[in-house]
Amino acid sequence: MTTEPHHQRVLIVDFGSQVTQLIARRVREAGVYCEIHPFDKAEAVIDDYAPSAIILSGGPASVLEADSPRIGRKLFDHGAPLLAICYGQQLLCDVLGGKVEGGHAGEFGRAEIVIGKESPLFAGIGAVDHREPVWMSHGDRVVAIPEGFEVIATSVGAPFAAIGDEARRMYAVQFHPEVVHTPRGAEIYRNFLFGIAGLKGDWTMASFRQEMVQKIRAQVGTGKVICGLSGGVDSSVAAVLIHEAIGDQLICVFVDTGLLRLNEAEQVVTLFRDHYNIPLIHVDAGAEFLGALAGVSDPETKRKIIGGKFVDIFDREAAKIDGADFLAQGTLYPDVVESVSARGGPSAVIKSHHNVGGLPDFMKLKLVEPLRELFKDEVRALGVELGLAPAFVGRHPFPGPGLAIRIPGDITPEKVDVLQQADAIYLDEIRKAGLYDKIWQAFAVLLPVKTVGVMGDARTYENVLALRAVTSTDGMTADFFEFPWDVLGKTATRIINEVRGVNRVVYDVTSKPPGTIEWE
Repeated sequence: MTTEPHHQRVLIVDFGSQVTQLIARRVREAGVYCEIHPFDKAEAVIDDYAPSAIILSGGPASVLEADSPRIGRKLFDHGAPLLAICYGQQLLCDVLGGKVEGGHAGEFGRAEIVIGKESPLFAGIGAVDHREPVWMSHGDRVVAIPEGFEVIATSVGAPFAAIGDEARRMYAVQFHPEVVHTPRGAEIYRNFLFGIAGLKGDWTMASFRQEMVQKIRAQVGTGKVICGLSGGVDSSVAAVLIHEAIGDQLICVFVDTGLLRLNEAEQVVTLFRDHYNIPLIHVDAGAEFLGALAGVSDPETKRKIIGGKFVDIFDREAAKIDGADFLAQGTLYPDVVESVSARGGPSAVIKSHHNVGGLPDFMKLKLVEPLRELFKDEVRALGVELGLAPAFVGRHPFPGPGLAIRIPGDITPEKVDVLQQADAIYLDEIRKAGLYDKIWQAFAVLLPVKTVGVMGDARTYENVLALRAVTSTDGMTADFFEFPWDVLGKTATRIINEVRGVNRVVYDVTSKPPGTIEWE
């Protein structure tokens, strides 16, 4: 999954850190293309990948452990400028002749480094003796650095908080510049990419669009492509991009699961048939999905059922289309990265409704995945580049399983109807209050709990509905949105008055740390 050779590229070596993808985000934000490869495959790809710079991620292990993730000298001897982060710094020191010890007091959370030497890594950030807040997360400590390196910065718990070998353009920091808790971390990455590595920052959505159109044409030739539309932004952007490349060789199959937001199916059909004039087959499969999910309560089982049903329907529709050779889907880069995580990441749980890594053997179609190099916000930027309305590409993310994981417990048509109505009211009130674009994702959940209430002169025994809204920049981590009480009050009142079957509304204020799955 590489771009054209003329792009300068950064290789990010993943040692299992939960924030490795944030490193890629910082690099991409600077206009530099990068890819994440697990530590045990990095040496095998480095020659073909030909990176212009290398970044070693952090990780949860200790270099003092016998089974810790390691690399040999090949990456260090490659000659490309190198930046090592946290565990990466300790591994660099361990491999190149320094020393790491355990048993010292660690640093976790907010810390402060003191710049001890002028360095291009901290250009524009501070002179000697400047104090800079950073985010630390380490237990072991570097106690000796390799020959050729000098100390650039220190902290209370890390006498070698930042080190550098300017002759070899190799630098290492004990803290995490990729997280927002290191306020000027993005500047540190830009200093490394541009000031030290001398990169140009030549990767844009416009260039990606042009190159991907050519790639799609080369891959597909005169064949036909079926694009599985889910109704979400990712598959929609993929479809528009493919249509730009091959026109009516693309046939979209929109599988209406019956688990979408209220009226969302009609909106998708109108967008593709009327606005883009893209050939579209609308499969009303709500009864099939609900039938397959009947009596199923386990959320992971629901995901697998939905993923399997999608594949079955695509295969069935493909058999009706003469000459269909390819299946397109909106796989994103986080899906790909998680599927090959350095430490056996959470993809088996998080992405079980995706077909990351290939299709079942019985399907004869070849995959077209034009978005597999992009993060979520990059997909949105590409959508705008392609002319999709900002209001469409800016829609809150909606999971592949749809409302199935917003209804814990068994699923019935009646529950789906209640949740669709309540969710629509919730989003309507958010938009009216001007809050929609300030929230990354907002949704309602129909809890498997009933409570006694009094409505008017009657006692009721109805469902409890939970409302959730989170803020995020990349969907990897999230924090709850601090709703104005009056908006929550209006929303709850409307739901209880307008939706039969709900007599209590609660607001969920749980945060989403890295690595967790959707609320369910």
